[in-house]
Amino acid sequence: MKHDSLVLSEVTDRIATLTLNRPEARNALNRALMHALWDAVGHAGSDPGVQAVVLTGADPAFSAGVDLKEVSGEEPPSADSRPAGQGPERDSNGLFRFIPVIDKPVIGAINGAAVTGGLEIALQCTFLVASERARFADTHARVGIMPGGGITVLMAQSIGLRRAIELSLTGNFLTADDALRIGLVNHVVAHDELLPFAQRLAGDIVSNDQRSIRRLLLHYRQMANAATLDEAHLIEGYMAETWHMATEQVAERHADVMARGRSQTS
Repeated sequence: MKHDSLVLSEVTDRIATLTLNRPEARNALNRALMHALWDAVGHAGSDPGVQAVVLTGADPAFSAGVDLKEVSGEEPPSADSRPAGQGPERDSNGLFRFIPVIDKPVIGAINGAAVTGGLEIALQCTFLVASERARFADTHARVGIMPGGGITVLMAQSIGLRRAIELSLTGNFLTADDALRIGLVNHVVAHDELLPFAQRLAGDIVSNDQRSIRRLLLHYRQMANAATLDEAHLIEGYMAETWHMATEQVAERHADVMARGRSQTS
C-alpha cells in the first residue's frame, strides 16, 4: 500500500479495500483524485485475485464532493484531461460515471460526510454500509449547479421520488440513522466496526459461486432498466432458463450453503 497515493489499495482474502486519501480536503474530488479512483476500481475489476471491492474514505469524510476550487479556476487543474474511455466521463446513457462498471460488487463503506458528488459516488456503488458518523446531502441547489452523476435517478430509485425531491430541493443533511430508515443504506454500525463489517459482507459474497455473483449483478442492472413489471419478470425468466451449471458444482456447494444457513439462523 502506498500511503502517499490519492487512493489507497489493499487486497486481502480476495477483497480489495480502496480508500479515498485526500483527508486534508475532506476527500474533495479534484481531477487527480477522480482519475485515481477510476483507475483503482478498474484495476480491481480486471484483477483475477479480487472478487469484491470495499470503497471508503480517509477520515473524517467519505467525500465532500467535486472540488469547487478547481472547478471555479481558483486552483489549477490537478491533472491533465484524459481521452474518452480512460477516465470519469458521461456514459452513453447520460450518467456521469465516477467509477467504471465492473462485474464485481462495490460495497460503499461510508465513514463520514458523503455530499453532492460524494453522494453520487456512493449511489454508484452496489450497496452501502454506513458508520454512525456518516452524513448524506445533495447540495447542488445550494451551490447553484445541476447534478449529472445520478442523484436524481439513483437516489429516487433508492429512497423514493418524493424523499429524493425533498433532499435535492432543501439541501438538508441526513444522519446515518435517517439514511437507514428510508433505505439509502443497508446497515449502520459503530465507526470502528465499519470496515470490518463491510469486509465481512464482502467475504460472504466472495465465498459464493463467482459466476453466479457476476450474472446476478448483470441481471440487477438489467432489471433497473425494465420498463414494466412484466418486462422485469421476463428478464429474470430468461436468465433462469439460459443459465447452465454442472450438476457436480451444485453438489459441491450444497454442504457449504447448508452450513452457512444453520450458522445464520441458529
